[in-house]
Amino acid sequence: MQSNETWLELKAKTFKVFADPTRLRILEVLREGEFNVSAIMEKLGLKQSTVSQHLRMLKECGVVTTRKEGREIYYSLKSDKVIKILDEGDELLAQTIEELTSCVCP
Repeated sequence: MQSNETWLELKAKTFKVFADPTRLRILEVLREGEFNVSAIMEKLGLKQSTVSQHLRMLKECGVVTTRKEGREIYYSLKSDKVIKILDEGDELLAQTIEELTSCVCP
């Protein structure tokens, strides 16, 4: 039973990665390809510290990967499965948008 609980806790943690609007915005940018922090900041109109903080978390959680070129670090999605999750989320939202407006989830 313990391993099932651990699995569910890790699964919940995985979904929390996608539960923040700023992280979702960053993931949507990375869906287009590989970008450095400056490019992501420009696309989203966010501060460097905000983008860096969320990218660090996304990397630590295994959702994005990095590549260093000189002094620049470029970020990209680690797996095509992330795109699939984003696509499925879009489809689910389109199907349930009316119900979600009255949803009590925090």
